[in-house]
Amino acid sequence: MSDPQPNRRTIRVVAAVIQKNERYLITQRRKAAVLPLMWEFPGGKVEEGEADADALRREVLERLGVEIEVGQLISFVSHPYEHYTVDLHLYECKLKSETLQAKAVNDFKWVTSGEFDQYTFTPADEASMTKLLGVQL
Repeated sequence: MSDPQPNRRTIRVVAAVIQKNERYLITQRRKAAVLPLMWEFPGGKVEEGEADADALRREVLERLGVEIEVGQLISFVSHPYEHYTVDLHLYECKLKSETLQAKAVNDFKWVTSGEFDQYTFTPADEASMTKLLGVQL
């Protein structure tokens, strides 16, 4: 199937899957963001010339004020939105400290995979969670 918009912009996004005590760290987008107040795994856009791991460390530090160790790539999904496509790369990550702050996010929570259906996730994150965890939202 060909893309009906061949000039569609693709945005490379990285996200951290951080697990502790059988719970996953999720963040809520700010009110002024695209897809306001939706939930996602913490992360963000990869800048031009930036490595995925560097982008992920920068984004999590900016959003939650905490440093992470970036592990292996565990999932990839490409999700078309109306005006662009998001290539979302999920990495297994570990926190270097426990002190989280909602700096550039509206909120954050630790939830079990069974609680995911209680939150409205961005379409790309929803697709990646379905693939990663076999969870239908």
